[in-house]
Amino acid sequence: MPIGQPIDKHTGVTFIVAVVLAVWLALVFLLGARGVYVRPPGSLPLPILIGFTAPVIVFLSVFWVSRRFRDFVLAVDLRLMSGIQAWRFAGLGFLALYAHGVLPALFAWPSGLGDIAIGVTAPWVVLALIRRPNFAASRLFIVWNLLGIVDLVVALSTGALSSGYATAVVGEVTTAPMAQLPLVLIPAYFVPIFMMLHLGALCQARRLWK
Repeated sequence: MPIGQPIDKHTGVTFIVAVVLAVWLALVFLLGARGVYVRPPGSLPLPILIGFTAPVIVFLSVFWVSRRFRDFVLAVDLRLMSGIQAWRFAGLGFLALYAHGVLPALFAWPSGLGDIAIGVTAPWVVLALIRRPNFAASRLFIVWNLLGIVDLVVALSTGALSSGYATAVVGEVTTAPMAQLPLVLIPAYFVPIFMMLHLGALCQARRLWK
């Protein structure tokens, strides 16, 4: 079974996607520099939650209504989509920031360990796809992607809880640094991209199951 088709015929869509990603990154950077994502202690991080959910909703909406974009997503090589998830090994940084008293345990531990688990196993998934292309239609591949999504949802949830429980006490460790540059790029840019990659991979796996 194919795990991706040549995307040369989708050159136009590829260019548009690249431009959107670049503009999106610039917008998040600009908003982060202006402190738009920062919220008072004890309040939910709504700007960050919107920054995550809005791109994912747009992705799913365009995937649903645009045949060209849907064909593009279904043509992307699954090995590439899965391999990019290896960057999530950088979740080790959350644990390092926790150790230095920058991030709270409620957020850092589940987010860090979950990202590390997905990042460490991503190369194994890629190797499995190279050796057995039909691995893309396996339950294990689907479960791996679902676990990756769960990890992202847990990270956002624990981050929101940590922010909501903050009391503004002097010296209290909160998730406030995640709303400031450069860390805000993670929940407002990279996390939605990782989510879209998982969703795209599941869409391809679903097609192969038919």
